This record gives sequence, C-alpha cells and structure tokens, in this order.
Amino acid sequence: MEDDPKMKPGQMNRRIFGGMAGLSALVAFADPYAVMAESGEGQSVASPFRTGNGAWTYEVVPNWGKLPAGREFGGTHGAVSSDNSGNLYVSTQSDTGIVVYDGNGKFIKTIANQYPEVHSLHHIVEDGIELFYATVQKGTPSENWLALKMKTDGTVVQKITAPPAAGFKLPNEWRITSVVPGPDGSIYVANGYGDSRIFKFDKHGNYQSSFAGKGTENGMCDCCHGLAVDNRYDQPLLLVCDRENLRLTHYDFDGKFVDNVTLHMRRPCQVSFYEDHAIVSELQGRVTVLDKNNVPVAFLGDNPQQSQWANYKLKPEDISPTVFSAAHGCFIDDKANVYVSDWNYQGRLTKLARTTT
Repeated sequence: MEDDPKMKPGQMNRRIFGGMAGLSALVAFADPYAVMAESGEGQSVASPFRTGNGAWTYEVVPNWGKLPAGREFGGTHGAVSSDNSGNLYVSTQSDTGIVVYDGNGKFIKTIANQYPEVHSLHHIVEDGIELFYATVQKGTPSENWLALKMKTDGTVVQKITAPPAAGFKLPNEWRITSVVPGPDGSIYVANGYGDSRIFKFDKHGNYQSSFAGKGTENGMCDCCHGLAVDNRYDQPLLLVCDRENLRLTHYDFDGKFVDNVTLHMRRPCQVSFYEDHAIVSELQGRVTVLDKNNVPVAFLGDNPQQSQWANYKLKPEDISPTVFSAAHGCFIDDKANVYVSDWNYQGRLTKLARTTT
C-alpha cells in the first residue's frame, strides 16, 4: 500500500505510516549480551535481552510481576494502568481479577475479583479522587459487558449498560471494548466487538448519541478496539484503535471524524502516552512508538514469526522474551518504562526498562 499524499486544508501536520517492508529495517535487536536489569524484587541481575532502537531501546526485566502460588493470569486479554503512587494494575482473564503491583513488580493485592474479565483500564483523577474507567466482558454472577467506574480499591461507583435507544435486539450486540471520559466529563464507550459504534453518555451515564459504525470508509470502524484521549495537540481529540482496518483515527468529542492518522498497522489494540509520543500495542506481535506526527520512531518486541501473531494457543515459554506474540494491553510510565500484556491462554506480562546507553 502507498502513503496517502493528500492533506486536508487546516489539518495538523501528520504523516501517514507507510509500507512495512521498509520500516522493518528500523528495528534493531542487539546481539545477546549481558546487561544489568532490575528483577521483580528490585535486585540487579544479568539479562541478555534488549529490544527497540535508538533512544527507544529497552531491556527486558526478568521475572517482573510474578504471581503468588495459586493465582493465575488466564489470557491477559486486558489492560495495564497505574495510579498516582506508581502502583501498576494488570487485568486478568481469571478469578484473580485485577492484580496490583508496586513499582518493583512485587505483588500487593488483587481487586475487582467479581469481574474476571476486565478488558480496558483508564486512570483519572476526578474531584481529587483516583478512579479507573473500565470495560468488563464477564462478571459474576451475570454482569457481562459493562462499562464502569471504580475506585483504586475496586469499589464500583458507576455502571453503564446497553442503552435502549441504541436499538439492540439481541444480547450479543453490545460487546464493548473500551471506555474513556472526555474533557467535559462525557463518557465514550466503544462497542468494538459489536457493531463498531462509539457511544456518548453524559457524566451521569445518560445516553446522548452514537457515531462511527461498521465499515472501511473514513469515519467508520471495523472493531473500534481501544479509545484514548489524545492531548498532544492544541485541541484534544479522541484517538481510536480501529483494529481490523489496521489504523488509528481521530474524532472530535462531538463524534465528527477528523482524520486517519496512522495506517498499515498490525491490528492496534490500545494506546498509552508519554510526552508527545504514543505507544501502541498491536495484536500481530509488536509495540510501536509514534511521534507527535504519528510517524513510527521505534518498534518494540517485533516478532518475525508470523505463525505466533495473535496465536492464543501459545505457551509463554515458547515466546522469546524479546518479542511479543499478541501485544494487547500496554502502558508507559513516567520514566518511559513500558508494560505489555500478551494475549495467550496462560497470559504473559512483560516490563521493558528504558536504557540510558
């Protein structure tokens, strides 16, 4: 595929992600050699594993985020986030619920055990209270496909279910994948595994409108999998991971399509921001770092074995530590360390520590 050379009048300067063959040459996996990395217990250990390129070179932190005996990740078909204290929150696909670690990867506790399949997590502070917006695929006993808001201890303060005005006739038409609050407190819910519409609610959870929908043309989506509020520009925008259309798109908060900003991706799932950069997890074995123009400047964990891409049946030990098979959840912290949850039947969590040399 070729880059789109056309730019609409008045658009910000955003280049489009071109063909993959040339870009793959940017990936620089160093020959294995011993480097010092932080273990899950905060100790320095020898690690031969690096990934990335240039200023975005990383070391894999071995054994980070190990679970206590009797706990399991399940498929890690979820997300990674953080609170203001630097604790990490990782959702699982099991009765473990959401795992809470300290910054060194030490297990602290679990929360939201009544929701064994939390798909997305978005941290925010509202009125001085830390909260997570989350989407739930499976709850107990029967709370499936919920958008909810909860405190960092797992206390639920708001729930949103399928609005009657949406016109759904069957239970499986509402299959949501992500939820984020907009700048004015409005709530946006992506029906990514359903009809690919994005639903807007007011801050109280009252249905307002919907936009996008299933399709390949501009302004439509094919699995609007992840949502994020993109504050890198003068005007905040809603960034959408349009997964099966292999692109990222921008909308304004009235639901008006702005632009396709990055094309030819490998099934983008979720986005996390660091300064003017966006970090995107891709289900086909990679994490991509984009600059403010949404041009790729680094690839992390780029897996050359296409047979492993989005392969749920893989065992974690069969995946090289320096690559991902199905990068689903991603988060970058204030030190530019990257955390990724891989989608496979046992689950895998990886911390990448950014190097300084």
